Amino acid sequence: MDVSLRAIPISRPAMASLPRFPGVLPFTAAPHRVMFFIGAINVIAAMAWWFAHLAGLSTAVQPRLPPLWLHAFLMQYQVLPAFIFGFLLTVFPRWMGLGEAARWHYLPVGLGLLLGQATTLAAAFTGSALLLYFGWVYTCAGWLGAMAILAGWLVKAKRPDLHARSAFAALLVGLAGVVAFGVWLHGGSPWWLQKMAAIGSVGVLMPIYATVAHRVFPFFAGNVIPGYAPWRPAWILRVLWALTAVHVLAELAGLPLLRGVADAALAGLGLVVLSRWWPRGRMPPLLAVLFVGLSWWPLAMTLYACDGILQGLGLGPGLGRLPLHALAVGCFGTLLVAMVTRVTAGHSGRPLVLGPLGAFAFIGMNLVALVRLAADLMPDPPLWWAISAAGWLVAFLPWVARNLWIYLTPRADGRPG
Repeated sequence: MDVSLRAIPISRPAMASLPRFPGVLPFTAAPHRVMFFIGAINVIAAMAWWFAHLAGLSTAVQPRLPPLWLHAFLMQYQVLPAFIFGFLLTVFPRWMGLGEAARWHYLPVGLGLLLGQATTLAAAFTGSALLLYFGWVYTCAGWLGAMAILAGWLVKAKRPDLHARSAFAALLVGLAGVVAFGVWLHGGSPWWLQKMAAIGSVGVLMPIYATVAHRVFPFFAGNVIPGYAPWRPAWILRVLWALTAVHVLAELAGLPLLRGVADAALAGLGLVVLSRWWPRGRMPPLLAVLFVGLSWWPLAMTLYACDGILQGLGLGPGLGRLPLHALAVGCFGTLLVAMVTRVTAGHSGRPLVLGPLGAFAFIGMNLVALVRLAADLMPDPPLWWAISAAGWLVAFLPWVARNLWIYLTPRADGRPG
C-alpha cells in the first residue's frame, strides 16, 4: 500500500499545535534585531580588546600583523557592517516593493559575522594564526551571504532604486577590502593590508552612510518639521561616487595630491547637503543628532584633503590618522548612535525619542572623537589613545545594554516584528 505524506490529511488543529520555534524568540523576528544585537556585542568586544591592547593588558600579537591593522579590519569590516547589513536587509525589500525579509535571509549572515569577529578577537588575544584565518573565513561567509541576498532583491526589484544600487556598490568595495585581507593571509605583501585599511572608511563606509542619509534624513525632517521641503536630487549620489572613485583609485595608485583634491570636493559636497538639509528652527533631539553627527563628514574630508595636499606637495608627512578618526569616530560613531536609536525605537513600537541613554552615548561619542583627535598632539599620545578607547566603552555600554534588552523582548505595541 502506498502511504505518502500527501495521503495523510492534517487538520487545522493539528497544524496549529505544531511548535513554532521562531515565535519563541523575538530576537529572530526581524533582521535589525539579529544584526543590531550582534553589532552591539561586537562593538563592545572589539573596543574592549583595543583598550586592553593600548593599556598593555593584552600582549598577544599576530605574526606579521600589527595590531593597528587588525583594529582597522575589526572596526571597518566586522563591527559596523553588522549594523549596516541589519539595516539594509530590513529596508532593501521595502525600497523595491518586495515585502519583508525572511529569517533565512538574515540568520546565516548574522551567524557568519558573529563567528567571524569572535574568532578574530580570539586570535587577537591568543596570537593564533589559525583562529585569525577562520575569522576571515566566517567574515567572508557573512559578507557573501548578505550580498547574495541583496543582489537577488536588486534583480527581482519591481522598480529600480538608486539608493539600493549605491549602497550595494559600496558593499562591493567593502568585499574587495575583505578579499585584500585574505590575500595578505595567504602570503600577500603588507601592501594588501595597507589598502584594506585605507579604503575602508572613505571607499566603503562613507558612501553607505551618505546614501542612507540622502534617503532618510530629509524624509525624517519632513515628518516632524512643519513646512520642511525635502531635498534629495539624484546628482548628489552621482557626484559622491565620482569623487569617491577618484579617492580610492588615487589611494591605490599612491597619488596623494589627486586624492586631496577629490577629498576637498567631498568636503564641499558635505557642506552643500548639510546647508540644504539642516532644518531651520527648533527640532526634536532625535532629529538634531542626525545632522550634528553628519557635520563631522565635511570636517573629516577637509582634514583628508589637507593630508593629501601636504603629502602631494612634499610639505610634510601629512596629518597621520587624524582624518580617519574624525570620520570613523566623529561621523560614523555618532551617527551609529543616532540611527540605531531611531531604528530600534521605531521598530520596537516605542516613541521616537532620543532618551537619556541615547543622549549620553551621542554626547559621549562626540567627546571621544575630540579626545582622539587631540591625542596625537599630546606629549604622550598612546595614553590618550587608551583614554579615548575607555571613553568609547563608557559612552556605549549603558546604551548597548538597553538595546540588547529591547532586541530580546517583544515589541512594546504588541505587533509582530
